[in-house]
Amino acid sequence: MNEVELLVGLVILVGLVGIVVPVLPGSILILGAVLVWTVSEGSGTAWTVFALATTLLVVGAIVKYVIPGRGLRSSGVPNRTIVFGGLLGIVGFFVVPVIGLVIGFVLGVYLSEVRRVGRHLAWPSTVAAMKAVGLSIFVELVAGLLAAGVWTVGVLNT
Repeated sequence: MNEVELLVGLVILVGLVGIVVPVLPGSILILGAVLVWTVSEGSGTAWTVFALATTLLVVGAIVKYVIPGRGLRSSGVPNRTIVFGGLLGIVGFFVVPVIGLVIGFVLGVYLSEVRRVGRHLAWPSTVAAMKAVGLSIFVELVAGLLAAGVWTVGVLNT
């Protein structure tokens, strides 16, 4: 394993962590790292690996919004609730680094739902929103792990 492959592997690992702890753009880091390896390698196999990794990450990005969005719509959680949760999550991130993002999101969804449906009915909507976000992170992580696996196979075969 040469220096480029080691560095690319570390960036891919950071990207995977960035998917789980949404501070860094995980999928973009993974894609960028694989691209750097592809350009440095320059072979046809490397470009095939890049195409496969890109496809996996793009499909993952699409699915991570489609499936949880359907679940939220079916549970009756409006988009504005998610937006408010996201905005409060961003504020929370700066108030309490890293974990403030999650705390702010949950609090924002809950407060928005209290305003919309009342205190007694807000918690089920909040739970549905948290499940959707968890599913979204899971889908992106699976796509990132698959892309990392494709890259690993590519490294071993070049």
